Amino acid sequence: MGAGMPAPALTADDIAKLLHAEFPQAFYPGCGHSIERVEHGDVRVRWAFDEANLRPGGTVSGPTMMELADFAMYVAVFSAIGPQPLAVTTNLNINFLRKPTRADLLADAHLMKVGKRLAVGEVTIYSEGTAEPVAHVTATYSIPQAR
Repeated sequence: MGAGMPAPALTADDIAKLLHAEFPQAFYPGCGHSIERVEHGDVRVRWAFDEANLRPGGTVSGPTMMELADFAMYVAVFSAIGPQPLAVTTNLNINFLRKPTRADLLADAHLMKVGKRLAVGEVTIYSEGTAEPVAHVTATYSIPQAR
């Protein structure tokens, strides 16, 4: 955690428990997604390589990378604002930069701005073991208002 950086609103374990409770159909042991690092508005998540997610030509499918980016942003939002499972994606733009290798994918998400109603961030996706990104994403999340 950098100097002057606030502590995360939730830890990686807290976020994993929240996701398992709110989305047991999508986040469970063996689902392929894991949370590797959580700081305030800055996280790293992993997608475990699975040949079932390859498209013709032997590359990881675009929807798989989009799902990973959305998952990374969701975790980043929780790291900044706490347990808000009703936060939703309002925009996601992805640029596919190069063909991923047949390896786990790592996604680094960083929130650029967190306001009262919106959180804006970016996600960079890498194939494990490579330095060059395979995709770059910008995304916006809508934050529900407390009632």
